[in-house]
Amino acid sequence: MKKIVLTGGGSAGHVTPNIALIPRLKELGYEIHYIGSVKGIERKLIEDIGIKYYPISSGKLRRYFDKQNFTDPFRIMKGVAQAYRILGKIKPDVIFSKGGFVTVPVILGGKIRGVPTVIHESDFTPGLANKLVIPVAKKVCVTFPETVKHIPKDKGVYTGTPIRPEVHQGKKEMGYALAGFNPSKPTIMVVGGSLGSKKLNDSVREILPDLLKEFQIVHLCGQGNLSEEHKGLSGYVQYEYVKEDLPHFFAMADLVISRAGANSIYELLALKKPNILVPLSAKASRGDQILNANSFEKMGYSKVLQEEAITNDILLNVINDVYKNKDKYIQAMTKSTSTDGTARVLEIIKQYSK
Repeated sequence: MKKIVLTGGGSAGHVTPNIALIPRLKELGYEIHYIGSVKGIERKLIEDIGIKYYPISSGKLRRYFDKQNFTDPFRIMKGVAQAYRILGKIKPDVIFSKGGFVTVPVILGGKIRGVPTVIHESDFTPGLANKLVIPVAKKVCVTFPETVKHIPKDKGVYTGTPIRPEVHQGKKEMGYALAGFNPSKPTIMVVGGSLGSKKLNDSVREILPDLLKEFQIVHLCGQGNLSEEHKGLSGYVQYEYVKEDLPHFFAMADLVISRAGANSIYELLALKKPNILVPLSAKASRGDQILNANSFEKMGYSKVLQEEAITNDILLNVINDVYKNKDKYIQAMTKSTSTDGTARVLEIIKQYSK
């Protein structure tokens, strides 16, 4: 039996493609192990599906001054030593890395052990963690075709991103029942990402009196972001995070307002959901979500609204406009040639399994 180590963490976006691959890897006969951070979101997500999880020390390398810049390199070195020992016990044939700073020690430990690594880069341009380890990787799978030009020619390959099969298994009737919604009234789904978006959350709640005249709202607001003030409001339900029921909420949604993480927007594309993307601002990120969102808007799949530009009137007008023209977005997404990247990624993994 071949063995594979999956790694990736820090946000749900660095975990969900790994989760999408797991059922297929099992079908191919792989013994699956996961190396991640001690307290990251990936630990619960992976342990909940019964995959053996190994926590290691990790640190973040920042482009700006922070006192932790002096201590995090030592955490990374500790993580490399831990990963080296874990890989020595598992003896995997291949490592598949989805990104995030916890992957750096794993890939470096794998390099020392002689274990080949395949990386997947979700965003339009490679993140810092992936940039650091691309030189020691065998192949770099990318979600956007434009990203290949940012990767060394002998390593970059356009695969698309793995899509969780359960995303397609939602039933709108179940969504209405879970939310207590009226099937005859249109539904907006607001997704602030696994960590939530204060600006987006606040803006949506401020215009609820107007929105609820025409729509029902299911709001995924992120951990610690539930609003006591709006609990029990008719036509509005809120959750910190949804897992098993997420496909049902997607199925009933007529319009989705979302952050612009690559995995999230490609799921919207696969489901052909009209959407408004509110990318994480350049002040709070390296700008990858802005590039992702602009790419989708250019192809006619999405309407982009920059976080800094949001006002109550603007948000309400954009929602009404996109809903009014929803068929235009559905038609553009229907013509898309982008497909589920699971099969292509698996081909690369099999190619580099020792």
